Amino acid sequence: MKVAGSDEVNATDVATLDPERIEKLKAVFWDMNSLSSYVETINHPDSNPDDDVDDSWTEKILHITIAHKTAADMSGIYHFSEKQKTLLEDLLAERDTLLELIGEVTFICAEAAKVIRNLPNEISPERKAVIKAACSLVGKVNYFWGGKSLTIGWDSRWGTLQKVTADKSPTTGTYRPYGMDCSGFVDWVFYNASDSEYIMSHGGGAAAQHSYCQTISSDEAMPGDLVFYPDDEHIGIVAGRDADGNYLIIHCSSGYNNVVITGAEGFTSIGRPLLY
Repeated sequence: MKVAGSDEVNATDVATLDPERIEKLKAVFWDMNSLSSYVETINHPDSNPDDDVDDSWTEKILHITIAHKTAADMSGIYHFSEKQKTLLEDLLAERDTLLELIGEVTFICAEAAKVIRNLPNEISPERKAVIKAACSLVGKVNYFWGGKSLTIGWDSRWGTLQKVTADKSPTTGTYRPYGMDCSGFVDWVFYNASDSEYIMSHGGGAAAQHSYCQTISSDEAMPGDLVFYPDDEHIGIVAGRDADGNYLIIHCSSGYNNVVITGAEGFTSIGRPLLY
């Protein structure tokens, strides 16, 4: 509101995040939030002054306080105009919708956000939850052969250096940032989308995941269905279609070393999870 809703001369859009706009948002953030700290020092005396051992010690406790101001507080501090106040009220009225869009994701890339925005209105809540969960990890988690995770939300192991112990990979025995493989990603997505109620593979890999699907044609595929390479060597999730009507796939790819959104090249069969 401070930037986009100001007078016509100083107004600027904030939809595109270039370095200048990021600095403006940082400035607003620190205007709204403050950190303060102090160190408390406690001197503990000798427990027995009459013995020959001085066991006195000094304890130091760091106290950190985080204080924040509300949007209403900031409208007064920034001396918002009536136009800006109206825009702020309109934006806050849509807060539930915005939270529904991003779910529990702290940050979501523009490409993934576009996939979520373009989801058909008629798809089921279960499918929508799968796509939102899948999009939440785009660009964030390394490919790791044999990597699995059944955590709700972010796994603290991701990004930490771990030894690859699963067999049948050129990376076996090497140390790499921990992440997931393709089937591990699909399991994490369905586990999170179902609030820990459903594990797509039932303890197996991509072949097991395929066995818990009904085979469908490409014309029948919908967001949330699964796609497979020949012999189940790789698995991905149908995310929707691009502007030309081609399928978009979310998958954890060894070639990209991350969770990515790509076309359907290489995927030859489509399965509908029995969950739906």
